[in-house]
Amino acid sequence: MSAALDRIAPLEQLDVASRRVLVRLDLDVPRDQHGAVSDDAKLRAALPTLRWLIDRQARVVIAGHLGRARKPGEAPSLAGVGERLAELLATDLVLPDECVGDGARKVVHDLRDGRVALLENLRGHPGEEADDEAFAMQLERLCDAYVNEAFACSHRAWASVDALPRRVSPRAAGLWMQRELRALGAVLQPARPFVAVVGGASLIEKTALLEALLPRVDALILGGGVATTALAAGGRELGRTVIERERFAFARGLLERAQSRRIPVLVPTDLRVGHGPEAASSAPAAVDGVAPGQVAMDIGPETVARYRDRLMGAKTILWHGPMGAWETSAYSEGTLGVARAVAEAAAHSVTVGASTAQAVEQAGLTARFAHVSTGGAASVEWLLGKKLPGVEALRT
Repeated sequence: MSAALDRIAPLEQLDVASRRVLVRLDLDVPRDQHGAVSDDAKLRAALPTLRWLIDRQARVVIAGHLGRARKPGEAPSLAGVGERLAELLATDLVLPDECVGDGARKVVHDLRDGRVALLENLRGHPGEEADDEAFAMQLERLCDAYVNEAFACSHRAWASVDALPRRVSPRAAGLWMQRELRALGAVLQPARPFVAVVGGASLIEKTALLEALLPRVDALILGGGVATTALAAGGRELGRTVIERERFAFARGLLERAQSRRIPVLVPTDLRVGHGPEAASSAPAAVDGVAPGQVAMDIGPETVARYRDRLMGAKTILWHGPMGAWETSAYSEGTLGVARAVAEAAAHSVTVGASTAQAVEQAGLTARFAHVSTGGAASVEWLLGKKLPGVEALRT
């Protein structure tokens, strides 16, 4: 068993027939203006666990949150999410008008074996984010067993992921959560060479991760705003490209420490430039050839080829953050090119972050990665070596 799962019972060990099993899911999914789910990747990741429980005649009680609520009663309803879940599961799903209270208790009490109920948005109750024991007790009355299938929420000390599981026995990790912990655990104890690819719009957001990765990696590859700020810190003139000048000292220090440890840090030698994020076309330019009116929005083809060469020799790859504004077709080739390279490498390849996962899925390459995490900030905190409340609460 992976060390990450030490003292955590797997779902497969639970005796669930005719028992009320509360399953904490990550239901905070993107929706369109009509409230319909527009990206169901998180829901699809939970399907194997839900089907496992249904097939074994559990009485499944799903709990989760959606959006934010400034005041009690303002939390959005989970009705649209429930509709999509019911479609994916091909089963009816009962939704009470509250997450606890008489209505929720009656729905759960009347639930038959192999059927599913979805509690209303947990963020509608102030006790959730307060990790309130009294609220956890109310949820406890709705279940005989507990399963956490919400790794993306497990860095939060909220009642449904912390106080509640500490009160419930048996408790277990869902199938997707087990996969997340194994995959990320393998990154912390990597087969070598270990190459990390770090991109995204902001170096500020990646500072802690870069600090944590530098002593562990055999090579570091930079893209996106992380790379352009590092280039500018080294004296490159990049036209109207957005640069985080307040991170110049950190960027220089990172490169100096990497050099002293003989860790290669690959930065772009060419960039794909245009006149802004909405440009219909772009052109490659050397890092010394960005015109004053241009904006660097992606890595260039020469850089993609260099990055690919490095990735082909890796045994472990961690990728967090796209190489540019990949959502715009004019600036998508850098990110998609790196995605293809990672997919082709004979490595344990793990992506972290919603944008990276979306790019990999758009490229049709999800199945060729060892793991595409849906964990977001929780995955990053795990890689930083932090203990996650929702994971620790599962340990016996």
